[in-house]
Amino acid sequence: MQRLSPLPPLLLLLCCYCSGTEANRVYVHPFNLFAADNVSCETLQTKVAKPLGTVPVAALDNSVLTPDTRGLSGGDPGRQNITQRTAVLAELSNTLGMRMYQALSAKQGTTNTLLSPVNTYGSLVMFYLGASKKTANSYQLLLGLKRESDREDCVSLIDGHKVLKTLQSINSLVDHGPKDNIVTQVWAFTRQDGHLSEDFIQGTQDFSDTSFTRAVNFAASQEAEKLVNSFVEKTSEGKVKDVFKDLSHSADLQFMSSFIFQGNWKTAFQPEKTSLQEFHVNDNTTVMVPLMTHTGQYHYFNDKVRRCTVVKLSLSKYSYMLLVLPNQGINLKDIEVKLLSSVISSWHQNLTEGLLELSLPKFSMSSVADLRELLKNMADEVETQLLGSQAEFDRLSNTQPFRIDKVFNKVSFEMSEGGTDPQDTNQEAGIPLKLSINRPFFFSVTEGDSNAILMLGKVTNPSL
Repeated sequence: MQRLSPLPPLLLLLCCYCSGTEANRVYVHPFNLFAADNVSCETLQTKVAKPLGTVPVAALDNSVLTPDTRGLSGGDPGRQNITQRTAVLAELSNTLGMRMYQALSAKQGTTNTLLSPVNTYGSLVMFYLGASKKTANSYQLLLGLKRESDREDCVSLIDGHKVLKTLQSINSLVDHGPKDNIVTQVWAFTRQDGHLSEDFIQGTQDFSDTSFTRAVNFAASQEAEKLVNSFVEKTSEGKVKDVFKDLSHSADLQFMSSFIFQGNWKTAFQPEKTSLQEFHVNDNTTVMVPLMTHTGQYHYFNDKVRRCTVVKLSLSKYSYMLLVLPNQGINLKDIEVKLLSSVISSWHQNLTEGLLELSLPKFSMSSVADLRELLKNMADEVETQLLGSQAEFDRLSNTQPFRIDKVFNKVSFEMSEGGTDPQDTNQEAGIPLKLSINRPFFFSVTEGDSNAILMLGKVTNPSL
C-alpha cells in the first residue's frame, strides 16, 4: 500500500492546537468539535461507498447575475458549542494564516502585502469537501483537524460544513458592530456541461454572502477568459477585476473567493491635523503621504526584545487593529520572520494605556493571492498533495480525473477617515508621547470575541 510522503516540520506544527491559549478551559481536541456524524477511521485507498450526489451547473451568461440559490443541504447546524468552536477554530486559522503570511511576505519582498487567514482557511476547507480520503487526510493535517488516534492508513473525516459555518459566524460577529462590515463572495467555474457535487456547492454557500457557480466552455480559452472576468467584475460591483489570465482549455475548475473588510476607526482622527509628511520607504526612498493625527489615550507596548512598538486601535465594538512599528534602524523583515499567533497574543496582553500623539498614513489595500503559489512557497509537497499532481477530487465531480486549475483569494481592506464615536473636544491632560508611523509597518485586524485574525498585512509604501 502506498503511503503518504512525510509532511515537513512546518505542517506538523500546524497540526498542533496551542493548549496555552486558554489555560482555564477544559481542553477539547479540535477534531472532536468538528467531527462528522458516526465517524470512524476509513481506509485511505477505499472509494466513497455511497453514490456521489451531483447537480448540473448552469452555463455562464453575463446577462444573468443572480447568485446561487441558498440552502441545498439544510440550514444552521445550531448554536451548540458555537463559542468553543469559534475560539478553537480561530486559533487554528491564526496559526496557519501566520505561516502563510510569512511565506507570502517573503516571496513579495518589499512590496505591500495583505492576507486574510479566515478567507484562506475557508478556501481550503471548500476543496476538502471534494477531496478523496487520501487527499482529505492531507488537508486535515494542514488544517490542524487530524484525529490524533488515527492509524497512518486511515482517516476520520470532519464535517467541513460545520467548519465553514463557524468561520462565517466569526465574520458575522464583525457585522454586528456599529459600522464595520465584511463581504465574502465565491466564484466557481467548471467546464461546459459540468456537474459538481452538492457538498461542494453547499460549501461555497456556507462560507459566503453570495456565491456563483457557472459552467464555461474553456475550449475557447481566450473568449472564456473575457467572459469569466467580465462576470466577476459585474457580480462584485467592480471590486474584482481581470484576475483570471491564461485559462487552460482543458481546465476542470477555476475558483476565486473575495474577502472585503470595510471599517471605521472607533475614534476619529482629527482632520485639521492631517498633513502631507515624509514616509521613509527605505534608506534611499521617501514619499509624501497624508498622515492623520490624533492625540488621546491608547493602549501600546514597547517590545524591547523584538525592538518594536505595538499600538492597539479599536475599529468597533468587536474588532481592533494592532500596528507594529519597528524601532529606527530595525528591518521589518526581522520582526516578521519571528511572528507567531502567540507573539501577537503576548503583545496584546502586555499593552498598557497612555497618552499618545499618533500619526498614521491614510491607507487602503487590495491584494490577490494565488493559493497554489502560496502553498508552494510553504513547501513544494504541500501544493503537490493539496492541489497539484497528487491531489484527488473524486468527491467533487463524477468526471474523473478532476483537477482544480486556478485558485485565487482576493482581499481588500478599506478604512474611512471618520469614527463611530463622536470626537472628544476636551484637551487631554499631560504631555503625550509622539509616535509617527512614518516607515514600513506591520498590522493585524482581529475580531475581539473569538480572537480570530481577519487580516495580516505590511505597508511598505502607502502611496501605492
